[in-house]
Amino acid sequence: MSATHQDNDFLFKYIFSTDHKMIAKQFFLTGSIMGLIGMLMSTIFRLQLGYPGESFAFLEPILGSWAPDGVLTPDKYLALVTLHGTIMVFFLLTAGLSGTFSNLLIPLQLGARDMASGFMNMLSYWFFFLSSCVMIASIFVEGGPASGGWTIYPPLSALPEAIPGSGMGMTLWIISMALFIVSSLLGSLNYIVTVFNLRTKGMTMTRMPLTIWAFLITAVLGVLSFPVLFSAVLLLFFDRSFGTSFYLSDIYIAGQALEVDGGSPVLYEHLFWFLGHPEVYIILLPALGITSEVIATNSRKPIFGYRAMIGSILAIAFISFLVWGHHMFVTGMNPFLGAVFTFTTLLVAIPSAVKVFNYLTTLWKGNIKFTPAMLFAIGLVSTFITGGLTGIILGDSALDINVHDTYFVVGHFHIVMGLSGTFGMISGIYHWFPKMFGRMMDKNLGFLHFWTTIVAAYGVFFPMHFLGLAGVPRRYYANTEFPMFNEMYDINELITVFAIIAAVGQIFFIFNIFYSMFKGPKAPQNPWRSTTLEWTTPVEHLHGNWPGELPEVYRWAYDYSKVDENGDFVGGDDFTPQTVPLREGEEDLSH
Repeated sequence: MSATHQDNDFLFKYIFSTDHKMIAKQFFLTGSIMGLIGMLMSTIFRLQLGYPGESFAFLEPILGSWAPDGVLTPDKYLALVTLHGTIMVFFLLTAGLSGTFSNLLIPLQLGARDMASGFMNMLSYWFFFLSSCVMIASIFVEGGPASGGWTIYPPLSALPEAIPGSGMGMTLWIISMALFIVSSLLGSLNYIVTVFNLRTKGMTMTRMPLTIWAFLITAVLGVLSFPVLFSAVLLLFFDRSFGTSFYLSDIYIAGQALEVDGGSPVLYEHLFWFLGHPEVYIILLPALGITSEVIATNSRKPIFGYRAMIGSILAIAFISFLVWGHHMFVTGMNPFLGAVFTFTTLLVAIPSAVKVFNYLTTLWKGNIKFTPAMLFAIGLVSTFITGGLTGIILGDSALDINVHDTYFVVGHFHIVMGLSGTFGMISGIYHWFPKMFGRMMDKNLGFLHFWTTIVAAYGVFFPMHFLGLAGVPRRYYANTEFPMFNEMYDINELITVFAIIAAVGQIFFIFNIFYSMFKGPKAPQNPWRSTTLEWTTPVEHLHGNWPGELPEVYRWAYDYSKVDENGDFVGGDDFTPQTVPLREGEEDLSH
């Protein structure tokens, strides 16, 4: 199809587009809507946790039979917890984050016209869209959506008669995830081929921005780990529909033994967490790559330890496949095996610490520009450190047993993965919004959004560690039957108040996005005075990115505040774009 036809035909320009920039917008808008739904779900079930059994009259007209007399029912509480986790982990922080920024930046930062396959790219989005629709449709089926927790452990997920949420809603969850995995694999293969085959002249691997390294390794992780989840849910589907017993054994319902034997729910845990732990880094690595770019740009300094940062990304990716068992310390595994998983888990702290050290060293004595993107990038560094420290406790089998399945775990993974991934995504939106939509976002609304979000987010998740240390279990509808937890009600109430504040704070962000999309000031070509190739393209989107020849690259991506032998800025400014040839005797810092 010709570019001219694509530009003029509404259907193929906005709906079935093969232009990576339009597909990035589609992932962004769909992922954001799913994230908004997931956030509203968490706000509703937090009302139950903060004020157990109390009636909220406004819930009944919204939720109907889910909240008779304004009180959320126990089974629908479990459904909301399940869908919230699924949506936030997969639909917002995996597809919304990687789908948006991998699509937007890989061709632009590498100097390519588009992805290797525009058609595969389009299919990737539409499989994601169908997956989202199926997941939302599961809310409206009889019995309600899946209710077995976002990890969907058997036997609750394997027996349609187990609980109301084990019926059609669970089947739709499985179908949705199968579609999601197809989307992820199509996208990941496209990203990998594009990075290796379509780099412009001079763009060696060691001149690529760290964002591209992060997206590349994330895609490799997805290709290696998502098929394992596909096999897990496929076997689960067989157990549910065809009478197999891969995950079932010695099951009794109402005193009657089922004719299933020989299976093991622990097998599902192994398969799920073999994807589940790389999934943590499928979320984190793109966020960390975005943070590298934003911190270097707004510190006006070269990123510290570029090669060490690449090495840490590769090390994190490798180790992420060796640690899945730390989610399973209480399954009765051999203590020696537990010790092995403890060792590999603690090992991942080394490359993670390298990244933190390099961020802090880049910030040190930098000429820092506090844009909203920079604030959220620094916020990510904060949450990555805070959440990582509590991970040391959960990574040790002897300590983990004491706090497993308590609110300590909820606090840890929300800070280290949820907040870090979300902060990285928001930072990227503020930073590349001018490139996506050709307009600038409002800075003051961005500052208001940041301070509301980080204060409220820590207010939600930091106190959870104290609940966990006191032994308060996660996922319980209410702890009113346990007198030893009576003193904890105030903390849960405080968490709920902060959760509501955090949700309200996102209104600033949503308004800023949609207002700026149409009414924001027109963006200059290079608003942040960055060195990378995406800022050399015209502000008005062009299918093919560059109107003439593709740019040629002569230097790495982080020549900020580079001075010559006379102490003058190279190129006459505090940034030197990658397209500026090296002067005689000038050192290329990528080698």
